Amino acid sequence: MNLKRIFLYLLIASVTLSALIGIGVILFGEFGELETKVLLTAMTVTVTSILGLACGAYLETKRGRLMPFVGIACAVVSAGMWMFTIWAWQNNNDTFVKFLLTATLLAIACSHLSLISLARLDRRFAWSRYAAHAAVWILSAILLYLIWFTPESNGDLIGRVIGTLAVIIAALTVVTPVFHKLSHAEGPTEIDTINLEIDQLRARIDELEQRKAELTPAGGE
Repeated sequence: MNLKRIFLYLLIASVTLSALIGIGVILFGEFGELETKVLLTAMTVTVTSILGLACGAYLETKRGRLMPFVGIACAVVSAGMWMFTIWAWQNNNDTFVKFLLTATLLAIACSHLSLISLARLDRRFAWSRYAAHAAVWILSAILLYLIWFTPESNGDLIGRVIGTLAVIIAALTVVTPVFHKLSHAEGPTEIDTINLEIDQLRARIDELEQRKAELTPAGGE
């Protein structure tokens, strides 16, 4: 079973659990501490599944491995830390909070860029992908700096930079699907066709390898 399918099943399960809790609250009118923790846990699993799906989708394209792997790892670590916070954390540990926010931020950044990287762009639009990567990582670096060092000076300047980068990222995220559509408006090029066939063959090979592994007895060949 691949990572994308695992995160998809987790997403379905967590959304179902959240819906059941909501229905229970509406019908019985009780929402205590235990119900709150269960709901927050389900929401954590939902967010983690969405982040994992984004990274898993890009991982399946075989066009990048490091970023989606880092994103999945950070999402899982972040989920574990959030669940610990929900169920067991009782003291105010600043270092723990900083690590928690760091893992969450990196998971979000990697999943966001993984989604953007799914688009196949012509050379005339390739600049948008590079710009998105630059803006996301610069913004992430600034936020990590604020998380770990909490500077007191130049607050207004940092706020303006963060706002500018956020607007740039939002704009590039919106136009990327448009650029993807325009890149293929005149039909796929020969290179695009070859790349598509290669991706399909790789996916088929992975599927056959998985079926072979399932059918091969333990210790057999």
